[in-house]
Amino acid sequence: MQFLNSIIEIAEQAGQAILDVYQQDSSNFNITDKADASPLTAADLAAHQLIVKALTALTPDTPILSEEAADISWAIRQHWQRYWLVDPLDGTKEFIKRNGEFTVNIALIEHGEPILGVVHAPVLGKTYFAAKGQGAYLKTAAEIKPIQVSPTPEVVRVVGSRSHPSPDLADYLTRFPQHEMVPVGSSLKFCLVAEGAADIYPRFGPTMQWDTGAGHIVATEAGASVRFEGLAQAVYQRESLLNPYFVVSAIDA
Repeated sequence: MQFLNSIIEIAEQAGQAILDVYQQDSSNFNITDKADASPLTAADLAAHQLIVKALTALTPDTPILSEEAADISWAIRQHWQRYWLVDPLDGTKEFIKRNGEFTVNIALIEHGEPILGVVHAPVLGKTYFAAKGQGAYLKTAAEIKPIQVSPTPEVVRVVGSRSHPSPDLADYLTRFPQHEMVPVGSSLKFCLVAEGAADIYPRFGPTMQWDTGAGHIVATEAGASVRFEGLAQAVYQRESLLNPYFVVSAIDA
């Protein structure tokens, strides 16, 4: 908790750096492709640089694993007891499409588990945050309020990726005769479950650890379960940075 206010401020400052690019003509996005063919923009880099500088000043002895600086070997990472896990701009495709469904994700990982997380959605003006054992909250311009998952619904509201649909999702959804699909970008899917605006987020496509760390603790502190296939613990202390499939759920599923 001692870091939470500082991390909220850092995430919101990164969000403003992203908006500075977002509000320009799209020709100034400087879009390039990374090795995995995913897009990289000037906003990703601006947010990354701001966050790394701020976290280094805040906790100089705590290492940082950011999507934009992830080339750190397992030989080094396996000795980390605590580290910052960062996605400076989660939902770059949504950023490029200008639909506002992108976030800044910052999580503090300890012994492979998230103990603090902030998810900031700059266009929406929303900041979700949580710390282990302290509950989950939503900050807007008007207020800061606690959030929690909703009671069992009659119609199951399912959130799925807007830009990365999963071919296995249709089969999974057959277990819910009454459901509605809500496509959403970035880690906002975790947050919608956390605030009771959705009931389940099944992910059967590829994600990376920085995509999920902050949203993970926001969801669990709000009362949801987050289950990764084949992993019971230490989700964020593994050689592979690629996540297995997972389900975020506020219901028995």
